Amino acid sequence: MALCHLVFTLTLVVILSLVVFSYQQPPLDAAEQESVYRVLDSVNSAIPWRSLFPDDLCVSAPHGVVCDYSSESDGSGDGNETAHIVELNFGYLSDFTPNPPCSQNATLDPLLFSSFKYLRKLFFYKCFNGSRVSLPDVPPSFGSGLEELVFIENPSLVDPLDGILRNFTNLRRLVLTGNGFYGEVPNLIGGLVGLEEITLSRNQLAGELPGSLGDLKKLKLLDLSQNNFEGPIPESLGSLTELLKLDMRSNRFTGKIPESFRHLQRLEFLDLSYNRFGQFGIPLFLGEIPGLKEVYLSGNALGGKIPEIWENLESIKTIGFSDLGLIGNIPASMGFYLRNLSYLGLDNNKLDGPVPEEFYHLDLIEEINLENNNLSGRIPSSMEFREKLKLAGNRRLCVDDTLMNAKNRGSLGKLKPCSKKADILDAVTFNGVSLVQFYPRFLFTSLAILFVFTCL
Repeated sequence: MALCHLVFTLTLVVILSLVVFSYQQPPLDAAEQESVYRVLDSVNSAIPWRSLFPDDLCVSAPHGVVCDYSSESDGSGDGNETAHIVELNFGYLSDFTPNPPCSQNATLDPLLFSSFKYLRKLFFYKCFNGSRVSLPDVPPSFGSGLEELVFIENPSLVDPLDGILRNFTNLRRLVLTGNGFYGEVPNLIGGLVGLEEITLSRNQLAGELPGSLGDLKKLKLLDLSQNNFEGPIPESLGSLTELLKLDMRSNRFTGKIPESFRHLQRLEFLDLSYNRFGQFGIPLFLGEIPGLKEVYLSGNALGGKIPEIWENLESIKTIGFSDLGLIGNIPASMGFYLRNLSYLGLDNNKLDGPVPEEFYHLDLIEEINLENNNLSGRIPSSMEFREKLKLAGNRRLCVDDTLMNAKNRGSLGKLKPCSKKADILDAVTFNGVSLVQFYPRFLFTSLAILFVFTCL
C-alpha cells in the first residue's frame, strides 16, 4: 500500500515537472531590459544594478520594477505571449515598499519616455531635491496605456505642466504634488476623460482654470491647492457630479463662489479658504449638499451673517469660517442640528450677541474657537465642555466665579468675572451700546422714577 502511494506521488511530480518545463514564460525583450538598466543608472548610478540583477528582470528585479505578460497577434491569428515593463516606481518609501532609492544627482533618462509603450504606472517620490532637473522631450506617443502618473515631493523638477501632459486616454490618476511645475493648466486636460483624481497641489501653477475641467465626468478628487491660480472659478466645475473632494485653498481666486457647486451632491470635502473671493456672503447652496463632512472658507472677505442653512447638514464634522468678516449673532440652530460636529472655527470675525446655549447639544465637539469677536453676556452654565471653548478677545463676555476652576482656566481664564453690577449695566443697552456707560445719571434717574410710581 505504501509502495503504491509512493509511485503515485512520484508520477504526479513527474507530470507537474513536465508541465512546468513545457510552459516557460517568455523573457523580457533585451532592448527593454537594457532601457531599464539605463533608467536605474540615471536615478542612482552608485548602485551596481546590472550585477545585482543580472537575470531576466521579469523573473528577478528591484522592488518597484513590475512586468506583465500580454498576447500579441503575429498576423496569422495566433497570439504570441510577450513580457513587458508595466510599472516603474522610484524613491524609497519604507521597508515595506523599498523602491529603488534616488541619489542627490538623479536625472530623467529620455528612454523613460520612449522605451516602455506598455507602461501603466510611473512613480517618483523625493527623487529630485538637489540641482534643477528638467524633463527631456516627451514624444506624443508616450503613455498611450498609462493609468497613473505620480510625482511627489520633487521640488527640483522644474518644467511647464504642458511639458509632461500628453493624450493619456487611459489615465486615471494624475498626482503631481510638491514639485516645481509652473505655467497654466492646458486646455487638453479636458480630453483625459478617464481621470478620477487630479492632484496638482504645491507647485507654481498660475493663470485661470480652463473650463474644460468640467468635461471630466469621472473625477472624484480635485486638489489644486497652494498654487497661484487666479480669476473666477469656472461654473463648469459644477458638472463634476461624482466629485467627493474639492480643495482649492491658498490661491488667488476672485469673484463669487460658483452657484453651480450646488450640483455637487456627492461632495464630502470642500476647501476654498485663503483666496480672494468677493463680499457675497457664505454660499446658501452649502445647505443643499447633505453629505458634506468638512467645509473650509476661512481667509476670504465674504462678509454678511451666518445663514440658517444647517437643517440638512447633520453629517458635517468640521467647519472653518475664520476671518470672513462675519457679523451678527451665531445661529442657535447650529447647536441644534449639527450633532456630529467636532470642530467649529468662527474666530477673527465681527460676530456679536451671546454664545448660543444650544451648543450644549454638541456631544462630539472637540473645539469651538470664537476668539476675537464682539460676543457678550454670560457663558451658559449648562455647557459641560467649557474647556473646549476658545473665547479670548471678546471683552464683553463674562464668566461666573464658580466656573473659574482649574479645568476651565485655560479657555476662560482671560474673561472677566460676571457681577450683578455688570449684569445691570449690560442689561441697559441701546443697539448694543451701554447707555449707563455714557450716561451715569441714567441709572439714578430711572430708580427715582421707579420709586415715585411705587409710592403713589
